[in-house]
Amino acid sequence: MKRIKVKFVDQWYGHKPEKDKFFQLLCKHYDVELSNTPDYLFDGGLGHEHLKYDCIKILSVGENLVADFNNFDYAVGFDHLEFMDRYVRVPLFFFSDEFAQLSERHKIPPKESLLKRKFCSYVVSNGGGADPLRETFFHRLSKYKRVDSGGRFMNNVGGPVPDKNEFCRQYKFNIAFENSCSPGYTTEKVMQPLTYFSIPIYYGNPMVDRDFDLGCMVHVAGPDDVERAVTEIIRLDKDDDEYIRRATAPCLVQPIDYYEKLLERFLVHIIDQPLSEARRLNIYGFQPTLRARVARLYKLEDALRYPVRLLRKLKWF
Repeated sequence: MKRIKVKFVDQWYGHKPEKDKFFQLLCKHYDVELSNTPDYLFDGGLGHEHLKYDCIKILSVGENLVADFNNFDYAVGFDHLEFMDRYVRVPLFFFSDEFAQLSERHKIPPKESLLKRKFCSYVVSNGGGADPLRETFFHRLSKYKRVDSGGRFMNNVGGPVPDKNEFCRQYKFNIAFENSCSPGYTTEKVMQPLTYFSIPIYYGNPMVDRDFDLGCMVHVAGPDDVERAVTEIIRLDKDDDEYIRRATAPCLVQPIDYYEKLLERFLVHIIDQPLSEARRLNIYGFQPTLRARVARLYKLEDALRYPVRLLRKLKWF
């Protein structure tokens, strides 16, 4: 079995390499060693640690960012792109722990238990920088019935809830708006309520129907679609039979194993090449010059970070 050295950098808080989907898929085919001198670097896109390494770099986009192929050999992201063998679209929701639970959607709970739940949940902890339509919709729907907000943002249930899923499973609907609207950008937000048969009220990816069947959700197309969506929610809330039909409708467009097979083929293709042939970044021309400039800028930012914080604390500016 081929032995490879890998490292994970700039991942989400609490990331554990051994539980990472990339690591698990690689272990099916290779003898994988976690190393500080890696052959393959897996970057979560949350920083610039990758600039310190000279190896094959694979970016996994978790935020609404377009993959940067001037800095990475390969990328996994949201956008519906085609770029030779350097890119594969595997959305963030696939990497969520709850994704596998969607295969259990055929085990439908009793009708009465689904209908006796409270109206609608909303869990947002960071309100800054998000599309304002999310907050606008929350207030508009609240005019019909109370929407329970369990996050730190606009909390109305006495404080942040300790477990989002346990909180939201008590409700018939869930406001599942993305932080921003962009084609292809589908995160775990729409998927999580589906695991406990709560109907997601979704806004974000205008192409979400390529990932999820629109029949399992209330899709808000944009600001001009708010009133129509609210009318649809009210109708479903009052029509028990139609609510049950929508809450238990099939949700995934692709088979449950589609994204895993796609990602596995992508990784195996990269690793099975000799290291010298697997590189895709240019080492000549302007591309390395650009990377060097970016590295210098980040080094300057790091050097200034403490003095700037100190000056701000002293209220010098």
